[in-house]
Amino acid sequence: PAGVTSLRTVLTAGEACTPEIALRWADRLRFVNAYGPTEVTVCATFNTAMDPERPTLGRPMANVQVYVLDDALQPVPAGVPGELYVAGVGLARGYLGRPDLTAERFIPHPYSAVPGARLYRTGDRVRHLADGDLEYVGRVDDQVK
Repeated sequence: PAGVTSLRTVLTAGEACTPEIALRWADRLRFVNAYGPTEVTVCATFNTAMDPERPTLGRPMANVQVYVLDDALQPVPAGVPGELYVAGVGLARGYLGRPDLTAERFIPHPYSAVPGARLYRTGDRVRHLADGDLEYVGRVDDQVK
């Protein structure tokens, strides 16, 4: 970081952002932590004003909806971990040539009145914090991202 003097913004995504990474950059420039698997067209949430000692995933981008649900697809209260589901205009249609995996991960949207709307089951465990931000907790399975 000390040798990069012309850089003004760092955007991190793809893996969980650790406090060590955030602290390395946040005091020097604009630091943005983003989240989003490929199935939701790169980014679904972002945080531009985070506490670098506790990086969060932030909140959904425009036209993206996120849900923290239990095993019965019911919303969990703030602070309680659940699986992250994503919906919105950037959601992929599924996996090419993999109807079985598509049916497993892209499920009917139980909270939408739009015919054919779907949720993407990310496999990521998160929780809503009191301020509304999402905090990454881990995975619900053993998939390596």
